[in-house]
This record gives sequence, C-alpha cells and structure tokens, in this order.
Amino acid sequence: MIKSLRDLEHIKNSRLPDIRLRTGNVGSNDTLHVLVCTGTGCTSSESRALIEEMVKQLKSRDLQHRVKVFKTGCFGFCKMGPIVMVHPGEIFYCLVEKEDVDELIESHFINGNVVERLLYQDERSHGVAYRRSDINFFRAQNRVVLRNCGLINPEDIGEYIAMDGYFALADVLVNKQPGEVIDIISASGLRGRGGGGFPVGRKWAIAAAARGDVKYVVCNADEGDPGAFMDRSILEGDPHSVLEAMTIAGYCIGAQRGYIYVRAEYPIAVDRLEIAIDEARDNGLLGRNIFGTDFHFDIDLRLGAGAFVCGEETALLRSAMGRRGEPRPRPPYPAECGLWGKPTLLNNVETFANIPLILRYGADWFASMGTEGSKGTKVFSLAGKVNNTGLIEVPMGTSIRTIVFDIGGGIPENREFKAVQTGGPSGGCIPVEHIDTPIDYESLKEKGSMMGSGGLIVMDETDCMVDIARFYLHFSQDESCGQCTPCRVGTKRMLEILERITKGEGTMEDLETLEELGEEIKDASLCGLGMAAPNPVLSTLRYFRDEYIAHIRDKKCPAGVCRALLDYAIDEEKCVSCGICAKACTVNAIRGEQKGRPYFIDRQKCLKCGACLARCPKEAIYTG
Repeated sequence: MIKSLRDLEHIKNSRLPDIRLRTGNVGSNDTLHVLVCTGTGCTSSESRALIEEMVKQLKSRDLQHRVKVFKTGCFGFCKMGPIVMVHPGEIFYCLVEKEDVDELIESHFINGNVVERLLYQDERSHGVAYRRSDINFFRAQNRVVLRNCGLINPEDIGEYIAMDGYFALADVLVNKQPGEVIDIISASGLRGRGGGGFPVGRKWAIAAAARGDVKYVVCNADEGDPGAFMDRSILEGDPHSVLEAMTIAGYCIGAQRGYIYVRAEYPIAVDRLEIAIDEARDNGLLGRNIFGTDFHFDIDLRLGAGAFVCGEETALLRSAMGRRGEPRPRPPYPAECGLWGKPTLLNNVETFANIPLILRYGADWFASMGTEGSKGTKVFSLAGKVNNTGLIEVPMGTSIRTIVFDIGGGIPENREFKAVQTGGPSGGCIPVEHIDTPIDYESLKEKGSMMGSGGLIVMDETDCMVDIARFYLHFSQDESCGQCTPCRVGTKRMLEILERITKGEGTMEDLETLEELGEEIKDASLCGLGMAAPNPVLSTLRYFRDEYIAHIRDKKCPAGVCRALLDYAIDEEKCVSCGICAKACTVNAIRGEQKGRPYFIDRQKCLKCGACLARCPKEAIYTG
C-alpha cells in the first residue's frame, strides 16, 4: 500500500535497474531484456504466440534468469510487426515470427551475434538499422505522450512508477491547491486533443467553478474515426498515465468519481485498463484517503458499442448513463450539466496523458514545444498510401512533408503524393501544393481541414478524390443519429449527388448544390459531427474541382477508380494469348477467336470488376 512519497520512491528505486538497462544508461550482456510488442497490431500478427515460444525455449535451456521477456505496448512502427527489441543495445528486430525464436536465442542471446536478417532494411538507402534510433521513422519524432509505450510492461504498475509515475499526483495532493494546478495547465497552453482544441486549463477552471457537491471526471476513449488508433495505443501501452491524470483532475474540480468510456472493440485496451485500475486500487492510488489525505477518488469503465456519434461529448455522456447515445443542444455544457445532470469534466485519452508530464516538468517545458497557438506534441495514426504506416508523435508545427516523406518514407512504388486527409470524416483533404503546411490547429483550419483526434490518411495518384469524398460522406451519413434534419436529410442528399457524379450522371449544377448544402449543414446541424460532415466534400471541391468536372463533362475518372466510368480493353501488341484473363472472368466477357491471336473484351458483358486487370501477367489490360 502506497501512503507517501517515500513509498513511491522505494518502489521506483527497486525497479530502476531494469528501466536503466532498457534506456541505455547501464547494463551488460549478463542480463538481457527482450521487449515484445503486444499492442493490437502485433497481437494480430501472433506476437503472443511468439512470447510463449520464447519463454518455453528459454526455460528449456535454463536461460530464463539471464534473459527476461516482457510484453509492452505499441512501438509505433506497425508495418514492421511483430517487433522485438533487445536491451542492452536497443537492437530492433522486425517481422519476427515464432519460427525465428530458436535462431534469436542461439545466435543473439547465447553467442551475442545479432541476427541481421531480422533487422530493419531501409528500402530507400538500402542500409541496415541495428537500433531503433537509427531508423528514419523514429528520428523526426518526439515521443512525449508515447514515452512509455514500447518501454514498460503496461500490466506492471511498478514499471510505471519507475518512470516517475504517480509522482505528479503525490506532489499535487500533498503540496498544491487545485487552483495552482489549473494555473500550471493553463500556462502550458495545452489544448484538447479530441478535435476541438479547447484550452484544457479553461475547461478545468469552468468545471471547478461549477456549483454542486457531486461532480464527475470522464475520459473519452471512443475513437471512431476510420484509420485512427492513437487513444487505443496509449491505453494499451501506458494506461496508468490516464488514471493518474484523471485522479489529478478529480482533485482539481472537486470530483470523487471518474469514468472511462472506451470502445468494446478494444479488448486489449479494456483488459489493461481493468488490470491498471485494480493495481491502483490495491496500492491505494485509487479509493479513499489517497496519499494519506482526505481526498477520495475512484474510476470505473463504461463500454461503448461502437457508434461514431458517441464521440460527441453530450452523446457520449448519455450513453455512459445507459441511454441512447444522441447529442443534445449546448449550452448547458457538460462542465455545468453532464453525467446525471452534474458538472462533468470531459477530456480524451491523449489530453489526459499529457497532464502528469506537465505537472512533473513544468508549464514552460511543455510550452517550449510546438507553435505559438498549438503547444506540445501530437500523436497521429499514419495510414494509407505511405511506406511506413504506424503510430507517430511529432511536435505541433511539423510539416506534412516531414510526416509523409521523412517519417512515412514516401509513397509506395514511387507514385506521386496527391493529398493527405486529416481529422477523419470531419476533416478535409489537403493537396500536394500545400505539402509544407505545418500541422497545427490554425493552419489546418485555414486549409479547410481540422486536427481531429489525429487520424492522418495519405493518398496518391491512384486515389479518386470524388470517391474519397463519397466514402467519408457515406460514413458520416450512415453514422448520423438522425435527430436533426440538416444532418439526417442534408448529408443523404449530398451523398446521392456524389453517387450520381461517380456514375457519370452528374451535372455542373450539382457542384453548386453540393456547396450550398454543405454550408447549410455546417450552419444548422445540432452537433459538431453534423456540422463537420460536409468538410471532405467541400475541401475536395476546393482543391480538386477539375476531377469533379472530368466525371461530369468527360464521363471519365482520372484516377481510374469509379467503376461505372471505366472501359476495360486489351492492348493487342502486349497480349500473348495466354488466356489467364479469360479464366479470371466470371461472366465469360473475354474471348480469343483464333489461337495465337490477341484476346478481346466484350464490353456489353463486362462487369468492370477488374479481375482481368489484376491477373494479366503482361499488363496488356488497361482502362480508358
């Protein structure tokens, strides 16, 4: 049971040798720490089976005392999982399989020879990287929120404490008044990382000033944007950082109860939160009289069913109370009237994860990172048409170019970069001519997009921007709660127009209608999600209007994506009459009349499925 700062320091000192070995400060080959990623990405690639095999073989060779295997959270380089990192030395192994365990143990763990074939191979420089710090993907990053992910075992509270965990909470409860803490957070310039970017200190001050004997703290872990996995990875790799921050928030606003609203589709995150909450309670860091004070605080989970609308704060709070997740008009805001009508402070996972660090290292330290209006760092899930997909963290103000090419490694197959979509379905698409735009709240808004929670999808020349807009609008329309007419009906009308355009049935007047509808939906929708739903359409109309015109006037899809506008044909000079395309066609639309003569496609029968294009070994099939 932890009752004082001295108890914390005792645990930290007892666990520091392990942490120092992993951070490169001290260590020898007499003891090895093998860290294996067990985040969702690597777990789906059988990293748990890898751990089981490694533990089994180490035990059979009587090496379990010299070589210790630990599960960790996400390293971030998701494309290269399962990832295994060996300390000392920070040796970074990629794409490790169960079958590689014997060689790893024999070559590296016993004989000290690194297994080079499992190291990261840089496709651009053709070099081999031995250490994580040698890999370009990590060099331009600044892991603040993600500092413990991939370093500590998220299911061991002692390792979190060894990394200064819960020291901020102890200092706050013993030495600071709530107002002092809120002033520090305000001075840091931290803004909400859930999408809106509202100043966190101001939100906490409003909740603290709200009248009421009962108040609540809520963490929004309902991450619903397609391609987003920032909050999930933080919870999987460092759950105690969120628990500590929520407890500090409870002290600051006068709350004794907190709830984490997390998606049920995040089973690993849920499991680790449950373990972390139990650990904190067992150690007296949740519950009554925390650190011997008269402050009481506890946390429970609320599982969401996966509705996108529940990412909106008022809908989330209704769902957390067991009601249908629907937004309500504001004001009153949750800080004044939230859970069960009581003042409620609501922040998302990444926002909370910053709090212990700000209080540990100071407001000036945090404000030294980022830009004038956007302080600190931002976590992004980097996905789409980019070589290095994964989880990244960069200082606010980092350019799109740096993220896509320095960290992301550029576009696969040397294709041309076309655009990046930020902010999920509520965001917009930023084209290549604005590739040097800094990633911060103001710059993204100026370009017609938004920060959102941190999804960042890269697109190349093979993407049709009309189809991209249709995809995101379809998602928003499908996920609409249906309460207000602008969102329920307006997005449906916009979607119908986009579907006509992708079929070559649109008119030039449709473009004006899309813009008018989009602006009306933004002005009149009930909640922020409805207001932002037209953004993907409006931003693509702004930057890629020529593609819309090509679909309407020329009945062509420049990217070759919209199936209704494609015509498949066979290049007679390239065709070698192998018949593979004919075998791939399920409707017998491809025929060869004479042996040795080129095949041809019957356009009346062709379903435009693309199976022939994918199977042709000579690239003789093309679209026009």
